[in-house]
Amino acid sequence: MGSITRSFANNITTSGVLLPASLTNNSIANVTAYNASVATGGMVLISSQTASNSASISFTTGINSTYKEYQFYFINIRPATDDAAFNVNFSTDSGSNYNVTKTTTSFRVYHDEADANTNLEYVASHDLAQSTANQILTNTIGNGADENAVGFLTLFNPASTTYVKHFMSTFNSYHASDFSMSTYTAGYGNTTSAINAVRFIMASGNIADGTILMYGIV
Repeated sequence: MGSITRSFANNITTSGVLLPASLTNNSIANVTAYNASVATGGMVLISSQTASNSASISFTTGINSTYKEYQFYFINIRPATDDAAFNVNFSTDSGSNYNVTKTTTSFRVYHDEADANTNLEYVASHDLAQSTANQILTNTIGNGADENAVGFLTLFNPASTTYVKHFMSTFNSYHASDFSMSTYTAGYGNTTSAINAVRFIMASGNIADGTILMYGIV
């Protein structure tokens, strides 16, 4: 017992602070909870919205310096108008304007149900070069009852006032002509102002159905 006490005492500074050597896997094996201030990693659901023939879906709160990374997940996004693409834009004034200047790139792969048409290609019609226009995230989506698109978009460090704002997205969509189409888009908002709102909108018509979830990454 004396040797154990001496060993423990040797790992305490004169200020009463435990040295790293005093902590081992065994010493914390029975911990059942962490203090709320301890970062344990993971995703935090900030908000979600479900479309119902909506003109657009905007997230105007919750995008701030709390997280360095934000993830948006898109579940069963279906356009009201057949053959419409799904778009995004960003705001630096809490949603008064969605007009951040962007430079982007995009490519896609596709395969039709008849197993007759496949390709991997750069999509020049989707890229932007210092443009404030909406960014296309998918190829055109069918609006049949079972047709939709799913995917996710990552926005990095939107509250920074030093760096441009990088984003990347991956989508798979049911093309109106019975294709499975995967679209990959990446780029940056060329602004050092903080991005604090994001809007999703169809290229034409409304968003008939679908849910969008916004997570902060710890």
